[in-house]
Amino acid sequence: MTEEDGGVGINGVLPTREYEGKTTIHVILACLVAATGGLIFGYDIGISGGVTSMNDFLIKFFPVVYKRKLSAQESDYCKYDNQGLQAFTSSLYIAGLLATLVASYTTRKWGCKATMFIGGTSYLVGSILNAAAQDLAMLIIGRIMLGIGVGFGNQAVPLYLSELAPARWRGALNMLFQLATTTGNLTANLINYGTGKINPWGWRLSLGLAGVPACLLILGSILAPETPNSLIERGHFEKGRATLEKVRGTPNVDLEYDDILEASRAANQVKHPFRNILQRKNRPQLAMAIFCPFFQEFTGINNILFYAPVLFQTIGFGADASLYSAVITGACLWGFTFVTILTVDRWGRRKLLLTGGLLMFISQVLIGIILALKFVGNQPLPKNYATAVVVLICLYVAAFSWSWGGLGWLIPSEVFSLQTRSAGQSITVCVNLMFVFVIAQAFLTMLCHMRFGIFLFFSGWVFIMTVSVYFFLPETKGVPIEEMSLLWRSHWFWRRFVPPPEDEKPPPPT
Repeated sequence: MTEEDGGVGINGVLPTREYEGKTTIHVILACLVAATGGLIFGYDIGISGGVTSMNDFLIKFFPVVYKRKLSAQESDYCKYDNQGLQAFTSSLYIAGLLATLVASYTTRKWGCKATMFIGGTSYLVGSILNAAAQDLAMLIIGRIMLGIGVGFGNQAVPLYLSELAPARWRGALNMLFQLATTTGNLTANLINYGTGKINPWGWRLSLGLAGVPACLLILGSILAPETPNSLIERGHFEKGRATLEKVRGTPNVDLEYDDILEASRAANQVKHPFRNILQRKNRPQLAMAIFCPFFQEFTGINNILFYAPVLFQTIGFGADASLYSAVITGACLWGFTFVTILTVDRWGRRKLLLTGGLLMFISQVLIGIILALKFVGNQPLPKNYATAVVVLICLYVAAFSWSWGGLGWLIPSEVFSLQTRSAGQSITVCVNLMFVFVIAQAFLTMLCHMRFGIFLFFSGWVFIMTVSVYFFLPETKGVPIEEMSLLWRSHWFWRRFVPPPEDEKPPPPT
């Protein structure tokens, strides 16, 4: 199908109208404040792996792992294979999974600001419990509180950014969430590098400093404006229009306001959004809500980010060298997020996902081959091959950063209509956290049994997701959220699920 006959092909871009307005300082500041929600997610991802490699932490909570770590007889691949240690990391994400179901309700009924406030408060409580932990039970309870904070934050922040940002800059501004996530990750790696030298309480400082991004999110939820979409959906029409005029920097917002109002009226007729989202007409959006977070996790990225110090120690790096290498990978993740910010609204989502997928596939295959051939027995990797592994991991992390890192959150947050947006984002976060939990709980065991094959395992998934993007993901660049349904009705595959309504008007020419 071609654009001339009213549709889009595999790559097609739907012609759409643009609303009036500009990217105002109010939008930028509000998005910066809201994006601090990504800090709590990124900080935890980075802090977990560093803390679990610290000897003082292992001696207090996981002495069996510490003894195995010192054993010369134990395979390097298996020294950290412990379900309790993995539960420390993964318990946060199962709590987040359950919390996001509640967060969907609070987002719909009270708005994004209230949901972000709850998330920040819970995360602050969890950071205090973790820093003061005296036994494993207290440590896990703290992790559960952190998970509730992550669940609420990940539900509200991407939605907030997508609804507040102008359509033509929605990708770049939404990427602030990913930038905050990678900033949190890099900060955590740097902190681990410093606190790893503070004996015996350095790990407490690492865990306790999670309270800083939590306070930033709480403050941001108080100061930032609510989105016009949320205000209008909850019946605050005048305040919603005033906020829309303020964030767009113009009183000429009739077209956008009318579209939001129409979408809001349709949304309020939906009493059961989770039931509504299962209808055939919402099948494309539901597929994005499930497969985007699934594919994001099965790139294997969180194995690197959670357990980077552990992984580098496994393949022969010393304690300091492993933490230093984790800092390098965190810096790559952070730096290449700017590539996405600068290009996502110019090149589009598909190009970034396809190029990132290709480079991730190549780098993981090469890492697996090097480890298969050169990492034998309990001898560390030869220096030149160890350097090559670090370089390839950095390439892999960089490719993830400009592709699935941010776009795995952006795409689901922008494709849903207002009727099902909170429910759709809840499904996205649930699927994401469910597979984060599964992989975090299983990775060290998988590493023990699959060894180098674990990199080949994830490279296979990267191949599958890259092919899927090429055939099934239409380009959403520049398409207003309120017009996103037109995109699905024009796609070569998804149009069979979304028949056009009888009174539909063709989109105006550009």
